[in-house]
Amino acid sequence: MSKPIVRFAPSPTGHIHIGNTRVALLNALYARREGGTFILRFDDTDLARSKQEYADSIEADLHWLGIPPDVIVRQSERFALYDAAAERLKAAGRLYPCYETQEELEFRRKRQLARGLPPIYDRAALKLTDEDRARLEGEGRKPHWRFRLDPTNVTWDDLVRGHCHVDCGSLSDPVLVREDGTYLYTLPSVVDDIDLRITHVIRGEDHVTNTAVQIQIFEALGASAPAFAHHSLLITASGEGLSKRLGHLSVKGLRNAGLEPQAVASLAVLVGSAEAVRPIADLNELARLIDFSHISRAPAKFDESELEHLNARLIHEMPYEAARERLAQLGADEGEAFWNAVRGNLTKLRDAAEWAKVVRGPVAPVIEDRAFIGAAADVLPSEPWDASTWKAWTEAVKAATGVKGKALFMPLRLALTGLDHGPELGALLPLIGPERARARLAGQAA
Repeated sequence: MSKPIVRFAPSPTGHIHIGNTRVALLNALYARREGGTFILRFDDTDLARSKQEYADSIEADLHWLGIPPDVIVRQSERFALYDAAAERLKAAGRLYPCYETQEELEFRRKRQLARGLPPIYDRAALKLTDEDRARLEGEGRKPHWRFRLDPTNVTWDDLVRGHCHVDCGSLSDPVLVREDGTYLYTLPSVVDDIDLRITHVIRGEDHVTNTAVQIQIFEALGASAPAFAHHSLLITASGEGLSKRLGHLSVKGLRNAGLEPQAVASLAVLVGSAEAVRPIADLNELARLIDFSHISRAPAKFDESELEHLNARLIHEMPYEAARERLAQLGADEGEAFWNAVRGNLTKLRDAAEWAKVVRGPVAPVIEDRAFIGAAADVLPSEPWDASTWKAWTEAVKAATGVKGKALFMPLRLALTGLDHGPELGALLPLIGPERARARLAGQAA
């Protein structure tokens, strides 16, 4: 079997959201697993709304997720291919000019509904003579162009949904070219899939009906259709559909929030599948878990609270070597012992910077019982300090004061860190060190 060639085809008209990312990840990771090619195709034929800043943002998002494309193409640079395909379809009688206005089409649609008929285009334009068309164009009308569907039952075996069929006799002939000569999504997409030799089209289930139309266009252009996999869509935790326009869960926003790309990828790929949702740190391992036949057909909820939980689990299991460079960028690389001490209390890696400040200081100690803290300072163990120092010290404080439990531990934590929560002090105390510890116990910022 030939190696797969797949594509992710966003429009650069906004920042991609997590639903778009699900499509990108399923394509990229499937190609990675099978040794195939992952193409980023910018659907930027809408020249007025497409912006380079969004294209740059999409590329940055894919790199951050760990799925940089193997090839990048832009539809705005490929109009000659679409023009040639349109001419072929015109010559074959499959693409025909229509002159109705939107108002006229809406009137016909309402009339058909009133008569109990399906509101599909009645193909009135096919009955126009050359003289009729010349007269309409003389009135200043410009045609839009529809693809003439064969009224057949189009079938395909979907990798997610199984056997699918669409009765094209129940569909309107789709408009492929607007009055101003610009193309709608459908024709350029098919032409690109043929030219780029796409083997698998992996996309959301909202494109299922489009598939029947596209299969007919593939055939009309003398090409075989690729395999199709229409996966379930992601929705917000409250059940809303995702929208670029509304900025729902944009990848840029998730990145800026300090989330790990592997947490985002794990939830986007595994939610709504037979696999348990869990953090997968290695994208190659995540790729091995993709099974299109195990993806549910019901919409899957992408819950930000679940994402935070996955993120924390990834951080808790992250080895120092994986974190070191990023800690250094944060000015928080205090060594492996520091990372092992604090990572279990982090939900985001960047929070390590706060604990680095606690270790290095200065920290303003919180001392509520000076007599107790003074007694604790008197029994501080001698150097060197190690993982056993905290236990030895607290036992000595307990023996000296008779205080135990939370009443013992919390005042020490407040004095040493200025906080009432945090990593185990058994690991943190040697990092704070004797000099800073004595100063803080004396009430000094250190």
